[in-house]
Amino acid sequence: MAFRFEWNPFADQPHNVAPRKERLRHHIRHGGTYFSLLAANLCQMRPVLALYRRYWRRMYQQEVKLGDPFGVSVSPEEGREEEILTLLREMNAQKALLRIPSWERENLDFYERFAKGLFSQGVKLTAALLQNREDVTDPQRWTSFLEEVFSRFNQVVDFFEIGHAWNRTKWGVWDYQEYLSLARPASVMAEKYQTKTVGPAVIDFEFHLYPPVLEKVSFDRISSLLYVDRMGAPENKQYGWNTSRKLALLKAIVDVVTHTNQRIWITEVNWPLKGTGKYSPASGKPNVSEEEQADFLVRYYILCLASGFVERIYWWQLVAPGYGLVDSRERPWRKRPSYQALKTLIVLLQERTFSGRVPHPEAELFSFTTGEKDLVVCWTTGPTLQHRFSREISRVLSRNGQELTKHENSVQIDGSPKYVFFK
Repeated sequence: MAFRFEWNPFADQPHNVAPRKERLRHHIRHGGTYFSLLAANLCQMRPVLALYRRYWRRMYQQEVKLGDPFGVSVSPEEGREEEILTLLREMNAQKALLRIPSWERENLDFYERFAKGLFSQGVKLTAALLQNREDVTDPQRWTSFLEEVFSRFNQVVDFFEIGHAWNRTKWGVWDYQEYLSLARPASVMAEKYQTKTVGPAVIDFEFHLYPPVLEKVSFDRISSLLYVDRMGAPENKQYGWNTSRKLALLKAIVDVVTHTNQRIWITEVNWPLKGTGKYSPASGKPNVSEEEQADFLVRYYILCLASGFVERIYWWQLVAPGYGLVDSRERPWRKRPSYQALKTLIVLLQERTFSGRVPHPEAELFSFTTGEKDLVVCWTTGPTLQHRFSREISRVLSRNGQELTKHENSVQIDGSPKYVFFK
């Protein structure tokens, strides 16, 4: 059954308009899908847990060449495309993700112009193809959308992410079989236009959905919308799993199911902001201050990238009042602390190599190197502490790239990451 689609333009997400009773009826009618879901996971449980333990033991113990893993999601705004490009250039962000909704086919000219503008500036573009309930109930509608998007965008888009956050009913998909009905024709279309796909775009810590999907559909990159905002800091645990453990588990699941060493992308993450009212995509606990958002952004990126399990991360998104790096409610647009934090992260860590985690009982210390130049990114999740390094410090930069006064070889470490360089 289809329902009138309602978009929340303030938080950039749909309203959940499908009646709860109808969703319940659907789940009862399709109860067999839960047995197949359970079977797919039980078959893989032992090898997955064995591989997870191996991955967890070696995590942060091996060198990882980062390359250029930094991405930012963007949405076009009429008349402000050049401003968006300027913001990307200023922060040296060379990878962007653009959402293309299936229900905005009449605006594809606008999306295409924006995509070509990004492409002309050397931005490597991924397009996330968004679905709603009508795409499930009317397969021809979805197939027609795919045909038009792949044919028009394949010259300027490197990857197409198939579907979006489909494990939330407000996005129109009510079980994994329905997602497969969207992903299969997309794979055929990608082969026709000789382009690459990303998926399955599962949101949050619902990794049980990967086995039944990846057994049926292949993707060139595996994607997760791995939010941890409801736990606060990225080091906090959910059911005993912090961000690092979640990554090791996801990598184990993907590798066991696909029988390959698959590359994983995080195609969406953010922390919504306090005081933004209707613009926040969440209410209550997930909302943090702008300073906390900037701290968590850096810590999340480093925890994920240094693991060696994540090839690329896209922050959602560049410009948004409730969670973006830039607040568009003000004129001129105001760059938040998180904008400066990500800009600094890109400048300092792009093309570096993670060389190891320095053991410390109370602080997180991650070492990176480029040739003979070494730096440590450090923070703590507990009380502020003073740490004395064994090597001579040349300079210390704040989370946002500001020069800090150094006291011989000692640095004050708190929840805001610092960059410590050595002679």
